[in-house]
Amino acid sequence: MDNIVSVQNVSKVYDNGFQALKNINLNIRRGEILALLGPNGAGKTTLISTITGIVNHTSGHILVDGFDNKKQFRETRRRIGLVPQELTIGAFETVWNTVRFSRGLFGKHYDVNLITSLLEKLSLLDKKDDQLRMLSGGMKRRVLIAKALSHEPMILFLDEPTAGVDVELRKDMWHVISELQAQGVTIILTTHYIEEAEEIADRIGVINNGELMLVEDKDVLMSQLGKKQLIIDLKGATKELPSSIKSRNIELSSDGLTITYTYDINADAVGITSLLQQLKDNGLVLKDLNTKQSSLEEIFVGLVKDSSSSRKNQ
Repeated sequence: MDNIVSVQNVSKVYDNGFQALKNINLNIRRGEILALLGPNGAGKTTLISTITGIVNHTSGHILVDGFDNKKQFRETRRRIGLVPQELTIGAFETVWNTVRFSRGLFGKHYDVNLITSLLEKLSLLDKKDDQLRMLSGGMKRRVLIAKALSHEPMILFLDEPTAGVDVELRKDMWHVISELQAQGVTIILTTHYIEEAEEIADRIGVINNGELMLVEDKDVLMSQLGKKQLIIDLKGATKELPSSIKSRNIELSSDGLTITYTYDINADAVGITSLLQQLKDNGLVLKDLNTKQSSLEEIFVGLVKDSSSSRKNQ
């Protein structure tokens, strides 16, 4: 798969000396959904702003569909749609006119059928004559997406697209994003909702303190960094674990009825068979067995924590 965006050794230092981005290298594949995760102030919005040309990077190069985003700004910008985090739309204009005007800003001719189709896909067609001030926060965010798509870009940046949106509407917007990908649009989103990235992203990027810590396929990331737990329910409570298994990554619940064994799914031998045999040899009777895979949220929290700890030790 070819790359539609290439970020090469990009840094951003503001006039006050603050370095928001530190030597970022990132290739975004054509047609993928890439989710950027990171805590507040990590550099997610700054990275998006430099790629879209809103903020000039201090050093490095950014190519969008082969065009330099500084030297060939018009060529790159017409390929990009941007949905900002803030609800930056007027109050008294109608939905229809807002989207129509945004399309015109890019020199595109008025296309009734296209705007109608766009509003219909975003469940906004019945609101087309409503003033923006009459819409809910979730509907306003859909209007922002319609504005961003009005000039038919091949790349869509979504900065916290479902912030402040209720769970039901959030899932509706996940469906919209997936449909856009099916139409060939490359999508890059930042999000605080870990389940959002886990649900719709193809790849996950983790950024913290201006550094891109990793970019990996979602399934590979969870496989490489995820831990698995074997949860053993006992028929009768035990006061302590047998001495032969105390050295393992094993915990006994406070009521003595549950044993939790955490193991690396990529290890050559995870030791489940020997563990169960040792429990049996010590007279512990099993009631039930369950397994639990680490979530993306647990992996993300662990990565950020490890990064913070390493900086403190430097």
